[in-house]
Amino acid sequence: MSEKTFPLTLAELREVVKKYPTPFHIYDEKKIRASIRALQKAFAWAPRFREQFAVKALPNPRIIQILHEEGAGTDCSSLAELVLSDISGVKGEEILLTSNDTPADEFQKAIELGAIINLDDISHLDYLEQNAGLPQCLCFRYNPGDLMEGNDIIGKPTEAKYGLTRDQLFEAYQMAQEKGVKRFGLHTMVASNERRTEAFLFTAKLMFTLARELKERLGIHVEFVNLGGGFGIPYRPEEEPLDLMEIGEGIHKLYDELMVPAGLGDVAILTESGRAITGPAGWLVSTAIHEKKTYKDYIGLDSCMANLMRPAMYGAYHHITVAGKETAPCDHKYDITGSLCENNDKFAIDRMLPHIDIGDLVIIHDTGAHGSAMGFNYNGKLWCAELLLREDGSIELIRRAETLDDYFATLKYPGSVIK
Repeated sequence: MSEKTFPLTLAELREVVKKYPTPFHIYDEKKIRASIRALQKAFAWAPRFREQFAVKALPNPRIIQILHEEGAGTDCSSLAELVLSDISGVKGEEILLTSNDTPADEFQKAIELGAIINLDDISHLDYLEQNAGLPQCLCFRYNPGDLMEGNDIIGKPTEAKYGLTRDQLFEAYQMAQEKGVKRFGLHTMVASNERRTEAFLFTAKLMFTLARELKERLGIHVEFVNLGGGFGIPYRPEEEPLDLMEIGEGIHKLYDELMVPAGLGDVAILTESGRAITGPAGWLVSTAIHEKKTYKDYIGLDSCMANLMRPAMYGAYHHITVAGKETAPCDHKYDITGSLCENNDKFAIDRMLPHIDIGDLVIIHDTGAHGSAMGFNYNGKLWCAELLLREDGSIELIRRAETLDDYFATLKYPGSVIK
Protein backbone atom coordinates (compact mmCIF):
# COMPACT_ATOMS: atom_id res chain seq x y z
CA MET A 1 0.00 0.00 0.00
CA SER A 2 1.06 3.57 -0.67
CA GLU A 3 -0.49 6.04 1.75
CA LYS A 4 -1.61 9.25 0.06
CA THR A 5 -0.89 12.18 2.34
CA PHE A 6 -0.62 15.94 1.99
CA PRO A 7 2.07 17.80 3.95
CA LEU A 8 -0.10 20.67 5.24
CA THR A 9 -3.05 20.68 7.62
CA LEU A 10 -6.31 22.30 6.55
CA ALA A 11 -5.54 25.34 8.71
CA GLU A 12 -2.05 25.68 7.22
CA LEU A 13 -3.38 25.27 3.69
CA ARG A 14 -6.04 27.94 4.22
CA GLU A 15 -3.29 30.36 5.27
CA VAL A 16 -1.39 29.57 2.06
CA VAL A 17 -4.53 30.11 -0.03
CA LYS A 18 -5.01 33.57 1.48
CA LYS A 19 -1.71 34.63 -0.12
CA TYR A 20 -1.71 32.40 -3.18
CA PRO A 21 -5.23 31.76 -4.51
CA THR A 22 -6.04 28.38 -6.01
CA PRO A 23 -5.35 26.67 -8.27
CA PHE A 24 -1.66 26.04 -7.72
CA HIS A 25 0.82 23.19 -7.75
CA ILE A 26 2.82 22.81 -4.55
CA TYR A 27 5.99 20.72 -4.18
CA ASP A 28 7.65 19.32 -1.07
CA GLU A 29 11.40 20.04 -1.02
CA LYS A 30 12.09 17.46 1.69
CA LYS A 31 10.36 14.72 -0.28
CA ILE A 32 12.18 15.64 -3.52
CA ARG A 33 15.55 15.46 -1.78
CA ALA A 34 14.61 12.13 -0.19
CA SER A 35 13.63 10.71 -3.59
CA ILE A 36 16.92 11.48 -5.31
CA ARG A 37 18.90 10.26 -2.31
CA ALA A 38 17.02 6.94 -2.43
CA LEU A 39 17.94 6.55 -6.11
CA GLN A 40 21.57 7.42 -5.41
CA LYS A 41 21.67 4.91 -2.57
CA ALA A 42 20.38 2.17 -4.88
CA PHE A 43 23.25 2.89 -7.30
CA ALA A 44 25.94 3.78 -4.74
CA TRP A 45 27.98 0.81 -6.00
CA ALA A 46 28.28 2.26 -9.51
CA PRO A 47 31.31 4.25 -10.65
CA ARG A 48 30.37 7.94 -10.94
CA PHE A 49 26.63 7.38 -10.82
CA ARG A 50 24.62 10.44 -11.80
CA GLU A 51 20.93 11.09 -12.16
CA GLN A 52 20.20 13.26 -15.21
CA PHE A 53 16.89 14.77 -14.08
CA ALA A 54 14.41 14.79 -16.97
CA VAL A 55 13.66 18.50 -17.14
CA LYS A 56 10.46 17.88 -19.12
CA ALA A 57 8.91 16.41 -15.97
CA LEU A 58 9.12 19.65 -13.99
CA PRO A 59 10.84 22.49 -15.84
CA ASN A 60 11.32 24.89 -12.96
CA PRO A 61 14.76 26.37 -12.23
CA ARG A 62 14.26 26.23 -8.47
CA ILE A 63 13.60 22.48 -8.62
CA ILE A 64 16.57 21.92 -10.93
CA GLN A 65 18.75 23.93 -8.55
CA ILE A 66 17.70 21.77 -5.58
CA LEU A 67 18.42 18.58 -7.48
CA HIS A 68 21.78 19.91 -8.65
CA GLU A 69 22.66 20.54 -5.02
CA GLU A 70 22.02 16.81 -4.55
CA GLY A 71 24.41 15.93 -7.40
CA ALA A 72 22.01 15.64 -10.33
CA GLY A 73 22.59 16.77 -13.88
CA THR A 74 19.85 17.27 -16.43
CA ASP A 75 18.39 15.51 -19.44
CA CYS A 76 17.10 18.10 -21.92
CA SER A 77 14.91 17.92 -25.01
CA SER A 78 14.69 21.55 -26.12
CA LEU A 79 16.44 24.91 -26.25
CA ALA A 80 14.45 26.18 -23.28
CA GLU A 81 15.43 23.17 -21.18
CA LEU A 82 19.10 23.72 -22.03
CA VAL A 83 18.82 27.35 -20.94
CA LEU A 84 16.94 26.35 -17.77
CA SER A 85 19.75 23.94 -16.90
CA ASP A 86 22.41 26.58 -17.42
CA ILE A 87 20.70 29.30 -15.38
CA SER A 88 20.03 26.76 -12.60
CA GLY A 89 23.75 26.08 -12.22
CA VAL A 90 24.03 22.86 -14.22
CA LYS A 91 27.10 23.16 -16.41
CA GLY A 92 29.02 21.44 -19.20
CA GLU A 93 28.78 17.68 -19.35
CA GLU A 94 26.36 17.63 -16.44
CA ILE A 95 23.87 18.49 -19.20
CA LEU A 96 22.68 15.89 -21.70
CA LEU A 97 20.72 16.92 -24.79
CA THR A 98 18.67 13.97 -25.98
CA SER A 99 17.99 14.76 -29.61
CA ASN A 100 14.50 14.25 -31.02
CA ASP A 101 13.93 15.79 -34.46
CA THR A 102 16.23 18.53 -33.19
CA PRO A 103 16.60 21.90 -34.95
CA ALA A 104 19.98 23.50 -35.49
CA ASP A 105 19.67 26.16 -32.77
CA GLU A 106 19.25 23.49 -30.08
CA PHE A 107 22.38 21.67 -31.22
CA GLN A 108 24.24 24.99 -31.35
CA LYS A 109 23.23 25.85 -27.78
CA ALA A 110 24.26 22.40 -26.55
CA ILE A 111 27.69 22.81 -28.17
CA GLU A 112 28.01 26.29 -26.68
CA LEU A 113 27.26 24.92 -23.20
CA GLY A 114 29.66 21.98 -23.61
CA ALA A 115 26.84 19.48 -23.11
CA ILE A 116 26.88 15.81 -24.04
CA ILE A 117 24.76 15.25 -27.14
CA ASN A 118 22.69 12.10 -27.46
CA LEU A 119 21.65 11.54 -31.08
CA ASP A 120 18.36 9.94 -31.97
CA ASP A 121 19.09 8.99 -35.58
CA ILE A 122 22.07 8.09 -37.75
CA SER A 123 21.21 10.92 -40.17
CA HIS A 124 21.54 13.48 -37.40
CA LEU A 125 25.31 13.01 -37.23
CA ASP A 126 25.96 14.86 -40.48
CA TYR A 127 23.30 17.46 -39.63
CA LEU A 128 24.94 18.11 -36.26
CA GLU A 129 28.40 18.43 -37.78
CA GLN A 130 27.23 20.80 -40.52
CA ASN A 131 25.09 23.04 -38.31
CA ALA A 132 26.83 23.09 -34.95
CA GLY A 133 30.00 21.03 -34.99
CA LEU A 134 30.68 17.87 -33.04
CA PRO A 135 30.71 17.67 -29.23
CA GLN A 136 33.54 16.44 -27.07
CA CYS A 137 31.39 13.51 -25.96
CA LEU A 138 28.76 11.91 -28.18
CA CYS A 139 26.10 9.36 -27.46
CA PHE A 140 23.53 7.45 -29.51
CA ARG A 141 20.10 6.28 -28.42
CA TYR A 142 19.36 2.61 -28.97
CA ASN A 143 15.89 1.35 -29.88
CA PRO A 144 15.74 -2.41 -29.14
CA GLY A 145 12.78 -3.00 -31.46
CA ASP A 146 10.83 -6.16 -30.78
CA LEU A 147 13.28 -7.27 -28.10
CA MET A 148 11.12 -5.27 -25.68
CA GLU A 149 7.36 -4.87 -25.47
CA GLY A 150 7.22 -1.26 -24.24
CA ASN A 151 4.18 0.00 -22.35
CA ASP A 152 1.03 2.08 -22.78
CA ILE A 153 2.66 5.47 -22.26
CA ILE A 154 5.84 5.22 -24.32
CA GLY A 155 4.50 2.67 -26.83
CA LYS A 156 6.08 -0.34 -28.50
CA PRO A 157 9.73 0.24 -29.48
CA THR A 158 9.04 -0.92 -33.06
CA GLU A 159 6.42 1.83 -33.39
CA ALA A 160 8.32 4.52 -31.50
CA LYS A 161 9.95 7.43 -33.31
CA TYR A 162 12.96 7.24 -31.00
CA GLY A 163 16.38 5.72 -31.40
CA LEU A 164 18.56 3.70 -33.77
CA THR A 165 18.30 0.05 -34.72
CA ARG A 166 21.12 -2.25 -33.68
CA ASP A 167 22.75 -2.21 -37.12
CA GLN A 168 22.43 1.56 -37.38
CA LEU A 169 23.96 1.94 -33.93
CA PHE A 170 27.27 0.30 -34.85
CA GLU A 171 27.37 2.14 -38.18
CA ALA A 172 26.76 5.46 -36.41
CA TYR A 173 29.55 4.94 -33.87
CA GLN A 174 31.96 4.02 -36.65
CA MET A 175 30.98 7.12 -38.63
CA ALA A 176 31.52 9.29 -35.56
CA GLN A 177 34.94 7.73 -35.01
CA GLU A 178 35.86 8.52 -38.61
CA LYS A 179 34.81 12.13 -38.04
CA GLY A 180 37.24 12.36 -35.14
CA VAL A 181 34.99 11.91 -32.11
CA LYS A 182 36.94 10.13 -29.39
CA ARG A 183 34.63 10.06 -26.36
CA PHE A 184 31.35 8.18 -26.29
CA GLY A 185 28.43 7.12 -24.18
CA LEU A 186 25.55 4.71 -24.79
CA HIS A 187 21.87 5.42 -24.13
CA THR A 188 18.40 3.94 -24.22
CA MET A 189 14.97 4.94 -22.93
CA VAL A 190 12.33 2.30 -23.46
CA ALA A 191 9.88 2.58 -20.56
CA SER A 192 7.69 5.12 -18.82
CA ASN A 193 6.12 4.62 -15.41
CA GLU A 194 7.44 1.04 -15.48
CA ARG A 195 6.75 -0.94 -12.32
CA ARG A 196 8.37 -4.31 -13.10
CA THR A 197 11.84 -4.90 -11.68
CA GLU A 198 12.62 -7.40 -14.42
CA ALA A 199 12.11 -4.75 -17.10
CA PHE A 200 14.96 -2.65 -15.69
CA LEU A 201 17.22 -5.69 -15.37
CA PHE A 202 16.51 -6.70 -18.96
CA THR A 203 17.37 -3.19 -20.15
CA ALA A 204 20.64 -3.23 -18.21
CA LYS A 205 21.63 -6.62 -19.61
CA LEU A 206 20.87 -5.42 -23.12
CA MET A 207 22.93 -2.25 -22.71
CA PHE A 208 25.90 -3.90 -20.99
CA THR A 209 26.04 -6.47 -23.79
CA LEU A 210 26.03 -3.65 -26.35
CA ALA A 211 28.81 -1.85 -24.50
CA ARG A 212 30.94 -4.99 -24.64
CA GLU A 213 30.29 -5.40 -28.34
CA LEU A 214 31.17 -1.78 -29.08
CA LYS A 215 34.53 -2.39 -27.46
CA GLU A 216 35.11 -5.67 -29.27
CA ARG A 217 34.03 -4.50 -32.73
CA LEU A 218 35.06 -0.84 -32.79
CA GLY A 219 37.47 -0.46 -29.89
CA ILE A 220 35.09 2.03 -28.24
CA HIS A 221 35.34 2.11 -24.46
CA VAL A 222 32.18 4.03 -23.55
CA GLU A 223 32.46 6.45 -20.65
CA PHE A 224 28.91 5.84 -19.46
CA VAL A 225 25.82 3.76 -20.01
CA ASN A 226 22.61 5.74 -19.59
CA LEU A 227 19.87 3.28 -18.69
CA GLY A 228 17.15 5.90 -19.15
CA GLY A 229 14.38 6.55 -16.66
CA GLY A 230 10.90 5.15 -16.49
CA PHE A 231 10.90 4.29 -12.78
CA GLY A 232 7.20 4.07 -11.97
CA ILE A 233 5.38 5.51 -8.98
CA PRO A 234 2.26 4.24 -7.18
CA TYR A 235 -0.47 6.57 -8.40
CA ARG A 236 -3.10 4.39 -6.73
CA PRO A 237 -3.11 3.88 -2.94
CA GLU A 238 -3.25 0.11 -3.32
CA GLU A 239 -0.04 0.04 -5.37
CA GLU A 240 3.34 -0.66 -3.83
CA PRO A 241 6.28 1.66 -4.51
CA LEU A 242 9.19 0.29 -6.52
CA ASP A 243 11.96 -1.44 -4.61
CA LEU A 244 14.85 0.69 -5.89
CA MET A 245 17.39 -1.22 -3.81
CA GLU A 246 16.32 -4.49 -5.45
CA ILE A 247 16.64 -2.90 -8.89
CA GLY A 248 20.01 -1.38 -8.04
CA GLU A 249 21.41 -4.64 -6.72
CA GLY A 250 20.10 -6.58 -9.70
CA ILE A 251 21.84 -4.18 -12.08
CA HIS A 252 24.98 -4.33 -9.91
CA LYS A 253 25.10 -8.09 -10.35
CA LEU A 254 24.76 -7.75 -14.13
CA TYR A 255 27.47 -5.08 -14.18
CA ASP A 256 29.87 -7.40 -12.36
CA GLU A 257 28.99 -10.30 -14.68
CA LEU A 258 29.14 -8.43 -17.99
CA MET A 259 31.08 -5.19 -17.68
CA VAL A 260 33.90 -5.93 -15.26
CA PRO A 261 35.29 -9.02 -17.08
CA ALA A 262 35.27 -7.02 -20.33
CA GLY A 263 37.52 -4.34 -18.84
CA LEU A 264 34.58 -1.95 -18.54
CA GLY A 265 34.48 -1.78 -14.76
CA ASP A 266 35.09 1.97 -14.81
CA VAL A 267 32.05 2.83 -16.94
CA ALA A 268 29.69 5.26 -15.23
CA ILE A 269 25.98 4.54 -14.84
CA LEU A 270 23.47 7.30 -15.57
CA THR A 271 19.71 7.40 -15.19
CA GLU A 272 17.30 10.08 -16.33
CA SER A 273 14.34 9.94 -14.01
CA GLY A 274 11.70 12.62 -13.75
CA ARG A 275 8.51 11.10 -12.43
CA ALA A 276 10.23 9.06 -9.72
CA ILE A 277 12.03 12.11 -8.36
CA THR A 278 9.33 14.77 -8.28
CA GLY A 279 6.04 13.04 -9.10
CA PRO A 280 4.94 12.00 -5.58
CA ALA A 281 6.24 15.31 -4.16
CA GLY A 282 3.66 17.47 -5.94
CA TRP A 283 -0.04 18.24 -5.55
CA LEU A 284 -2.54 20.35 -7.50
CA VAL A 285 -4.68 22.30 -5.03
CA SER A 286 -8.03 23.56 -6.28
CA THR A 287 -11.27 24.94 -4.87
CA ALA A 288 -14.68 23.37 -5.48
CA ILE A 289 -16.70 26.16 -7.09
CA HIS A 290 -19.75 24.39 -8.57
CA GLU A 291 -21.91 21.34 -8.01
CA LYS A 292 -24.06 20.08 -10.89
CA LYS A 293 -26.67 17.34 -10.75
CA THR A 294 -27.96 15.98 -14.07
CA TYR A 295 -27.50 12.40 -15.19
CA LYS A 296 -24.51 12.30 -12.86
CA ASP A 297 -23.20 14.35 -9.96
CA TYR A 298 -20.40 16.73 -10.92
CA ILE A 299 -18.05 18.82 -8.82
CA GLY A 300 -16.49 21.67 -10.80
CA LEU A 301 -13.07 22.94 -9.75
CA ASP A 302 -11.28 26.21 -10.45
CA SER A 303 -8.56 24.17 -12.22
CA CYS A 304 -8.91 22.21 -15.44
CA MET A 305 -6.95 19.92 -17.76
CA ALA A 306 -4.80 22.93 -18.70
CA ASN A 307 -3.33 22.50 -15.21
CA LEU A 308 -3.16 18.69 -15.28
CA MET A 309 -3.57 16.97 -18.63
CA ARG A 310 -2.74 13.35 -17.75
CA PRO A 311 -6.25 12.12 -16.81
CA ALA A 312 -7.73 13.46 -20.06
CA MET A 313 -4.76 12.49 -22.23
CA TYR A 314 -4.04 8.99 -20.93
CA GLY A 315 -7.02 8.16 -18.77
CA ALA A 316 -4.45 8.32 -15.97
CA TYR A 317 -5.50 7.87 -12.35
CA HIS A 318 -4.63 10.60 -9.86
CA HIS A 319 -5.76 10.16 -6.29
CA ILE A 320 -8.02 12.89 -4.91
CA THR A 321 -8.63 13.92 -1.32
CA VAL A 322 -10.55 16.77 0.27
CA ALA A 323 -8.62 18.85 2.80
CA GLY A 324 -10.00 18.30 6.28
CA LYS A 325 -12.10 15.32 5.17
CA GLU A 326 -9.34 12.74 4.88
CA THR A 327 -11.05 10.34 7.29
CA ALA A 328 -14.64 11.02 6.21
CA PRO A 329 -16.48 8.15 4.51
CA CYS A 330 -16.19 8.08 0.71
CA ASP A 331 -19.93 7.66 0.15
CA HIS A 332 -20.55 10.06 -2.75
CA LYS A 333 -19.90 9.29 -6.42
CA TYR A 334 -18.66 12.25 -8.45
CA ASP A 335 -17.14 13.26 -11.72
CA ILE A 336 -14.53 15.90 -10.86
CA THR A 337 -14.35 18.39 -13.70
CA GLY A 338 -12.78 21.57 -14.99
CA SER A 339 -14.21 24.37 -17.13
CA LEU A 340 -12.70 23.70 -20.57
CA CYS A 341 -15.04 23.28 -23.53
CA GLU A 342 -14.03 19.62 -23.81
CA ASN A 343 -15.99 16.74 -22.35
CA ASN A 344 -12.82 14.90 -21.37
CA ASP A 345 -11.88 17.76 -19.02
CA LYS A 346 -12.29 15.48 -16.02
CA PHE A 347 -9.84 14.68 -13.26
CA ALA A 348 -11.90 11.70 -12.13
CA ILE A 349 -14.96 9.78 -13.34
CA ASP A 350 -17.34 7.98 -10.99
CA ARG A 351 -14.91 8.52 -8.11
CA MET A 352 -16.08 7.71 -4.60
CA LEU A 353 -15.24 10.66 -2.36
CA PRO A 354 -16.52 12.32 0.81
CA HIS A 355 -19.37 14.79 0.39
CA ILE A 356 -17.84 17.92 -1.15
CA ASP A 357 -19.12 21.35 -0.23
CA ILE A 358 -18.65 24.47 -2.33
CA GLY A 359 -15.45 26.12 -1.09
CA ASP A 360 -13.76 22.87 -0.10
CA LEU A 361 -10.09 22.58 -1.03
CA VAL A 362 -9.64 19.57 -3.29
CA ILE A 363 -6.17 18.02 -3.51
CA ILE A 364 -5.05 16.04 -6.55
CA HIS A 365 -2.01 13.92 -5.72
CA ASP A 366 1.20 12.99 -7.55
CA THR A 367 1.27 16.00 -9.88
CA GLY A 368 4.96 16.80 -9.38
CA ALA A 369 5.88 15.38 -12.79
CA HIS A 370 4.11 16.00 -16.10
CA GLY A 371 1.59 18.21 -14.31
CA SER A 372 2.34 21.90 -14.66
CA ALA A 373 4.91 20.90 -17.29
CA MET A 374 2.15 19.89 -19.71
CA GLY A 375 0.11 23.06 -19.22
CA PHE A 376 -1.43 24.93 -22.12
CA ASN A 377 -3.60 27.95 -22.95
CA TYR A 378 -6.57 26.42 -24.77
CA ASN A 379 -9.76 28.42 -24.11
CA GLY A 380 -7.46 31.19 -22.91
CA LYS A 381 -6.83 29.37 -19.65
CA LEU A 382 -3.87 30.73 -17.72
CA TRP A 383 -1.01 28.77 -16.18
CA CYS A 384 -1.31 28.53 -12.43
CA ALA A 385 1.32 29.30 -9.82
CA GLU A 386 3.86 26.83 -8.45
CA LEU A 387 4.84 26.85 -4.80
CA LEU A 388 7.62 25.13 -2.87
CA LEU A 389 7.18 23.88 0.67
CA ARG A 390 10.66 24.39 2.05
CA GLU A 391 12.29 22.02 4.51
CA ASP A 392 11.83 24.65 7.25
CA GLY A 393 8.07 24.77 6.63
CA SER A 394 8.04 28.09 4.79
CA ILE A 395 6.31 28.57 1.44
CA GLU A 396 8.27 29.91 -1.53
CA LEU A 397 6.70 31.11 -4.78
CA ILE A 398 8.67 29.49 -7.62
CA ARG A 399 6.36 30.40 -10.51
CA ARG A 400 3.84 33.21 -10.38
CA ALA A 401 0.43 32.67 -11.91
CA GLU A 402 0.13 33.75 -15.53
CA THR A 403 -1.87 36.95 -16.11
CA LEU A 404 -4.02 38.19 -18.96
CA ASP A 405 -1.21 40.60 -19.84
CA ASP A 406 1.09 37.58 -20.23
CA TYR A 407 -1.48 35.82 -22.40
CA PHE A 408 -1.95 38.80 -24.72
CA ALA A 409 1.74 39.75 -24.87
CA THR A 410 2.49 37.86 -28.08
CA LEU A 411 -0.59 39.36 -29.74
CA LYS A 412 0.80 42.87 -29.27
CA TYR A 413 3.09 43.86 -32.14
CA PRO A 414 3.31 46.74 -34.65
CA GLY A 415 0.04 46.80 -36.50
CA SER A 416 -1.77 44.55 -34.00
CA VAL A 417 -5.46 45.14 -33.32
CA ILE A 418 -4.53 45.02 -29.61
CA LYS A 419 -3.06 48.30 -28.41
